[in-house]
Parts: sequence; C-alpha cells; structure tokens
Amino acid sequence: MARAIWKGAISFGLVHIPVGLVSAASPQGVDFSWLDKRSMDPVGYKRINKATGKEVTSEDIVKGVQYEKGRYVVLSEEEIRDAHPRATQTIDIFAFVDADDIPLPNIEKPYFLSPERRGEKVYALLRETLVQTGKVALAYVVVRTRQQLAALMPMDGALMLVMLRWPAEVRGVEYLELTDAVTDARLSKQELDMAKRLVEDMASEWNPKEYVDTFEEQIMDLVEEKASKGEIESVDHEDAPAEQARPSNVTDLTELLKRSLGGKAKPGASRSTKADDKPAAKSGSRSSRSKSGARASDDKPDSKGTGGSRKKASNG
Repeated sequence: MARAIWKGAISFGLVHIPVGLVSAASPQGVDFSWLDKRSMDPVGYKRINKATGKEVTSEDIVKGVQYEKGRYVVLSEEEIRDAHPRATQTIDIFAFVDADDIPLPNIEKPYFLSPERRGEKVYALLRETLVQTGKVALAYVVVRTRQQLAALMPMDGALMLVMLRWPAEVRGVEYLELTDAVTDARLSKQELDMAKRLVEDMASEWNPKEYVDTFEEQIMDLVEEKASKGEIESVDHEDAPAEQARPSNVTDLTELLKRSLGGKAKPGASRSTKADDKPAAKSGSRSSRSKSGARASDDKPDSKGTGGSRKKASNG
C-alpha cells in the first residue's frame, strides 16, 4: 500500500472526498553524503557570518527580507507564522478548465490521490465526470504552511494532483530577448523539408524502459564493486518522524450534489471546513495574489512560505 504523505479531502461543491496525497515521482540519482575522512562521521553545514567569517549560533540568527540593496526588514518568527495560509486539509476546487489551457512551464510536480475509506464512490464520480467532460479541476491546497495552485485530473483509474507554479513565477519568452534572426528567420522550403524528413526518420514511440540514467548506473556499479571487496564504512543515520495523518468523513452524496447545484462557486473562494467536519457554507474569498517561490522537495511538498513588500521572501 502506497504511503500517503498528506491526508485531507477534495472540496467539490459541498461534497468532501477523503483522499491521501501520494508522490507520483520516484526520485532517481546518486545521493552523495559528506563524510569526515578521518573518522567517517557525517559532515553538516555551518552558519557563517559573511562579514567576519565566524560561525553564528541559531540563537543569534533572525530572518529578514531585503527591501532595498543593503537594507533589510527583519521579521519575527511569530509574524512569519501569522502570514502563512491556514492549513484547511482540503483541496479546494474553484474552476474547471481544458487541460490544454495550462501552460507546460507551469507544471511542477505530480502526485497521486488515493481514495480513503468511505470515499471510493464519490472519488469515482469525480474521476468519471472529468473524463466525460474533458476538463481538469483547478484548486488551491495548503500542505503544511505552503499554499499551492494545483490541477486535479484523471489518470487511468485514478485521480492525480499536479502542483503548478504560480503564474508570477514563470518567465515569458520575452525574457530571452530573441532577435529577428530567430523570430523572423528566413527558412527555405528545401531546409524545412529536409528537417521534417529527419524528424520522420527518427520518429519513435514513447518507451520509458529505454531511458536510463547512465551516470547513476556507472556509480552504482562502482559502489557494488567496492562493497564486494569490503570497502564499506559504517555511518549512523537518524530517521525523520512521519507526518501525522487526519481522518476524513463523507456525508450523503446525492443531497450534497443537489445543494451544490443550487449556486456556482466564485473563483478563488476558500473553505474553512476541515476534512473531518460536516460540510459547511463557503466563506470568504481567497486572494489571487498569493505567490510561492519555493519548490517541492523530492518526497514531500515544501514547507516554505512567501512574504516581503517588494521581493519574494525566503523563510529559509
């Protein structure tokens, strides 16, 4: 059984669909660790004062946002916590769009949504509705302290939640400052025909088994070879605590669908109802100006937030 890294509910009208968030990506690559060659102890990172070169203790570190060059506004931990969006444990759907409407650069990271107990039927209902309408759902979700824009879409027999970059995070092609030599290039028919013929000759089907990280293979072969010779050092590691899951419940589906059809949700509307509460009326509107410059980590969504008056703030 896949391990859910977050549990909550999809907010679909007045219906709550209890789901678990499961990473759809399997991180690959070689994870190199720093070790002290004298003792083989793990090596960490020091916080260094860039002006003096001396180490700074955590008690002497505060967080600031650069307001102007060389000038910072210092924020307390309490002020930063208050600025974080409230974690509602819901995936709040606010609109349905065509999948082709979502620009490719906005796609960040995929997750599976697994149905929780008593939510299988309504999970299937939403999946089939998306399939038959050809739509994907746009939603807001807060995981830990980070608010994210996401697209909820069907994938075979399941539902996927694809985390999206905020539009303000994605640069337009004008950033490249392309010249007319590129944008208005004069290409002859012969050049285009030859290029298209080359594409046709190299055309193939998508075959993921053929796409292999050769660097990782070579490194791991070397690791196996050295390990077989007994060249292994013992290093202690501590396991990180697992995230606590929260249960969800679903009430009568037909009645909630009837009530949901009574009015249309406004874009950006938020819900304060938790996944284990009964459905409640919608309240407030979510600001469309929220941004986040942090990227998700390999196995769980990032926990950094945003802030600052002129520039994006980093909590780390």
